[in-house]
Amino acid sequence: MSTEAASPASNPLLVDSPLPFGYPSFDRIESTHFAPAYATAMAAKRAEIAAIVADPAPPTFANTVIALERAGQLLDRVNRTFANLNGTITDPLLQNVEATTSPQLAALNDEIYLHPTLFARVSAVHAQLTAGDIELDIESRRLVEKTHTQFIRAGAQLDDAGQRRLREINTELATLQTTFRQNVLAEVNAAAVFVDDAAELDGLRPEAVAAAAADAAADGQPGRYKLALTNTSNQPVLDRLSHRPLRERIHTVSLARGSSGGPYDNREVVLRIARLRAERAQLLGYPHHAAYRLAESTAGATAAVNERLASLAAPAAANARREAAALQEAIAADGQDFALQAWDWSFYTEQVRTKRFDYDENALRPYLELDRVLHDGVFHAATQLYGLTFKPRPDLPVYHPDVRVWEVFDRDGSTLAFFIGDFYARSSKRGGAWMNSFVVQSKLLGTHPVVGNHQNISKPPDGEPTLMTWDEVKTMFHEFGHALHGMLSDVTYPQFSGTSVPRDFVEFPSQVNEMWRDWPAVLEHYAVHHATGEPIPAALLARIEAATTFNQGYATSEYLAAAILDQAWHQRGPDALPATIDEVLPFESAALQAAGLDFAPVPSRYRTTYFSHTFGGGYSAAYYSYIWSEVLAADSVDWFKANGGLDRAAGDHFRATLLSRGEADDPMDEVQAFLGREVRIEPLLKKRALD
Repeated sequence: MSTEAASPASNPLLVDSPLPFGYPSFDRIESTHFAPAYATAMAAKRAEIAAIVADPAPPTFANTVIALERAGQLLDRVNRTFANLNGTITDPLLQNVEATTSPQLAALNDEIYLHPTLFARVSAVHAQLTAGDIELDIESRRLVEKTHTQFIRAGAQLDDAGQRRLREINTELATLQTTFRQNVLAEVNAAAVFVDDAAELDGLRPEAVAAAAADAAADGQPGRYKLALTNTSNQPVLDRLSHRPLRERIHTVSLARGSSGGPYDNREVVLRIARLRAERAQLLGYPHHAAYRLAESTAGATAAVNERLASLAAPAAANARREAAALQEAIAADGQDFALQAWDWSFYTEQVRTKRFDYDENALRPYLELDRVLHDGVFHAATQLYGLTFKPRPDLPVYHPDVRVWEVFDRDGSTLAFFIGDFYARSSKRGGAWMNSFVVQSKLLGTHPVVGNHQNISKPPDGEPTLMTWDEVKTMFHEFGHALHGMLSDVTYPQFSGTSVPRDFVEFPSQVNEMWRDWPAVLEHYAVHHATGEPIPAALLARIEAATTFNQGYATSEYLAAAILDQAWHQRGPDALPATIDEVLPFESAALQAAGLDFAPVPSRYRTTYFSHTFGGGYSAAYYSYIWSEVLAADSVDWFKANGGLDRAAGDHFRATLLSRGEADDPMDEVQAFLGREVRIEPLLKKRALD
C-alpha cells in the first residue's frame, strides 16, 4: 500500500468531492485507494457510534435515532463508489478488497446492531413514541419504528451465545456470497465459446460476426470467433444461429456453469449459504430464511408468495407447451425430424414469429440506434411526463471511456441530479442490467441524487452504429425507471430515499416505465432508421403490437422456474436441505417438477449455481419480486392509459404520490394513493396471456 493511498488528504475517497452534488472524482480514484479508505471509513463510523452510546443525555429522537441516521456517511460514500467500480471495471485488486472487506463490514454491522446500550437507547425512543410522549411527523415516526425493528431483526434480543453464533454466521455468509459472485463472473468469461469455421455462424448479422472476430483477436486468438455468454441459461445468440450443433454446444456450456467441477464450481458454496441462512433464520425465531425475508416485504408471508407463484405456474406451463407444439411444427416444415430442445427454442421462435406476424426482429434493429433510443425515447418520455431535461456533461470525469454523464434539470430549471450511462458489455463488468446510486437524496443530509444505469449491450466495431434489440430497448426503459425513482426522491431520511424500498416493491416503478417503449407517441419519436432518417413504418409498428403476447408462455415459465427455485432453497430448515454437492441439481429438478415446470425445452432463467440474484445478491427469497411488482405495474399502466397516457398531469401525480416518496410512507399505501383504489391482478393476466 502506497503512503499516498493511505493518506486521507490525498485519497479522493476520504475527502468531499469538489464536483457538484458530490459526484465522484473518478479521474483521481484508483483501485489502491479502496483498502485504506475502507479502514478509515469503518473507524470513523465506529467512533460516531461510540459517541452516541457515550452520550450522557437521556435518549431522544435527535441524539439517538437521528444521530444513527447521520452516522457512517464516509463509509456509505466508499461503499457506493466501490460497489459500482467493482461491478463495472473490476480487477484482481478490487476483487481482493471485496473478499477482505465483506466480512469486516458484516462484523461492523453486528457490532452496531448487537450493541446492548445502543439498542437500549433506540428502545427508549421507541417506547416514548408508543406511549405518546413525543410527537413526530409520519416519516419520522416511520424512522423510529423501522430502526427499532432493524435492531430486533439483526439479533439485538438474542442472548450472548445466540449473538456469538449470529456474528459467526454473518461473517461467513459475507465471504461465501463474495466467492459466489466472483466465481460466476470468472466462469461466464472463461466459458465463452470459440468457433473456427465462419460457416457455423450462419444467421448472425455481419456486424455480429465482425465483433466476434475482433473479440477473439483481442483475446489472443486471431482467426477465430468468440461468442461471449451472458449470465442467463438461454443465450441471446441462439435466436439467429442456424448451425444446430453450435447452438447445442453453447447451450450445454451455459447450463453447466458452476456445477461441473473445476475452480468455479459453486455447488458447495450454495449448500453452505443455504444452510447458514436457514440456521440464522431459526436463531432469530423464524422457521426458514424465506419467512425471515418476507416478514419485511409487501407480500408479508411465504403463503402469499407460494399462492401467487402457483396460480401463475400452471397457465404459464400450459402456454409454453402450446408454443412448443407450434415450434415442433416449424421444425417439421423446415424438413427436420428432431424433437424440439432448449437450444432450438429461440431459433424456431424467430421463424414462427416471422411467419405468423411477418415480424423479423432484424428488420427492427436499424430503427433502434442507442443514442436515438436514449435521447428521443427514454429522455423524451421523462420530459413529457415529469418536465425533466438533460444536458451532456463531458467535462465530468468517468471511470471508463464508454461511460457518459448528463446533468438533469427539474421542471423549474434547477439541477435535480446527475445521470451516468454505462451501456456496453466488457469482461470486467458483471452480467445483467442494474441501476445504482452514488449519492442518494436526503433533506437531512442536504444531498442530491447521482445515479447510474448499466447494461451489457455488445459494442459494435469502431465506426458502426449501436443497433439494439427490442429486449435491450425494454431494459433501457426499465432501468431508467429505477433511475427516476432515485432522481425524483423527495424525502428527509436517507434510508427511505429513492429505491430504498422493500425488495418486492422496488421493481414496480421500473416496470411501469417500460410502457413508454412502445407507446406510439414515444416509439415514433425515437424509432428512426439510423442511416436514412426514415420513421419506422406504420405496418412494422402494427406487427410489433400484434406480437406483444407471443412467446409469453416461455418468458413466464423460465422466470417462474427461477422464482420457485429461489423459494425452494429458502423455505427449508438446515436439516431439510441437500447434504452433498451431488444432490444440488437433483434438488433443483425436484423443485421444478413439483411446480409443474420441469419442461426441458424451457430451462429456468437461472440454474442454482449461477443464480447471482439469490446467492450473490440481494434477492434471496425475493426473486418472486419481479412478478409481484408486475401486478402493480400492469394495473398502473392501465391507469395511465385511462388518464391521458404520456401526460404531464398523470406524470406529476405518479411523481407526487409514489416516485418521490421512497419508503417514507407504507409502499402499498403509496400505490393506493396513486391508483385511488385497490390493486387488481387482471391486467397482469392479460399482459402475460394468462387470462
